[in-house]
Amino acid sequence: MSTPATDLPVESANGVLELPGQSALSAFRLDKLLARLQQINVRISGLRARFTYFVQVNEAPLQEQREHLEALLIADDGVEDFPDTAQLIYTGPRPGTISPWSSKATDIAHACRLSWVTRIERGVCYALACDGRLTSAELSRLGESLLDRMTECQFASGREAGVLFEQHPPAPLATIPLLEDGTGALLRADRELGLALSDDEIDYLAENYRQLDRDPTDAELMMFAQVNSEHCRHKIFHADWIIDGEPQNEKLFDMIKSTTKASPDGVISAYSDNAAVMAGWDSKRLSPEPGDRQFRYRDEPIHILMKVETHNHPTAISPFAGAATGSGGEIRDEGATGLGAKPKAGLTGFTVSHLRIPEFAQPWEKPFGHPDRMAT
Repeated sequence: MSTPATDLPVESANGVLELPGQSALSAFRLDKLLARLQQINVRISGLRARFTYFVQVNEAPLQEQREHLEALLIADDGVEDFPDTAQLIYTGPRPGTISPWSSKATDIAHACRLSWVTRIERGVCYALACDGRLTSAELSRLGESLLDRMTECQFASGREAGVLFEQHPPAPLATIPLLEDGTGALLRADRELGLALSDDEIDYLAENYRQLDRDPTDAELMMFAQVNSEHCRHKIFHADWIIDGEPQNEKLFDMIKSTTKASPDGVISAYSDNAAVMAGWDSKRLSPEPGDRQFRYRDEPIHILMKVETHNHPTAISPFAGAATGSGGEIRDEGATGLGAKPKAGLTGFTVSHLRIPEFAQPWEKPFGHPDRMAT
């Protein structure tokens, strides 16, 4: 039977509605997840999934207003019905974050004049069929295999999802007692804040803050860890290199640039922005005229812009979000180079680990393990 919309109380002046939605996963994906769950608990016999919408409201909506919102979210797909005997697991964004889907959906709701909607978040509700009733501990363990733990969490019920909209005062600024406790204070902050600082970065910070004769704050250390990361600074690209025992005069990035320096023909722009432009050809291009905004063909040079984006670490931890970040960076930088470009085609290269195809193992596919925080 279909589950009606539910009012979810939260610790705030605003209320939250839970709206059951349409099917969330394909049959192929459900079968794959079911096989995974059955490896954990052999009593699981079936799995279904539907989207669930959590809507923070600033006033109680009228029935007509609620129907308008349901039509916007669910459209003609209809609500995925669950059996009354199913046991439910909810997954959704991690509390304290606003998902990209939420930002877009909330903007669309406001554009549709749903001013009584403060924010919309989307989760997935899984319905499990099993032999007998599962305990809360068993459900929790099964839920861990249904989510991306970097970006998602699980809830025992829709009511618990009200935490997604809770707002808390910011934590007070903390000072790290470097001058009193020495380098050990930085090492503790590194572990507690998850900064992943290297030994030379610890020494660098300790030396410079001692010269300043003051202690660092947790906010300063966090900013240093992010800005000085490999992703931002490209320290490997700018490191000293030894190849075949011979120290190199150039950094890695200088080595890469040397190819263009040796053969610059046809290169219009390189290394001055986040993408490069090479000479194309003259042709007719359909574009709007500045005056009447009508599209007409114009003779103009059509140059080719090329851009490469790598997202290894975020992709290893959170494959879908990491891939989206990479493709988003591609489009952003293409449109921001020079006068901007119109993306036409993308070539994506995947580097994968050992495939270990059943009954087709290869001699080089030796087990080497991987951190449990990363996807296989």
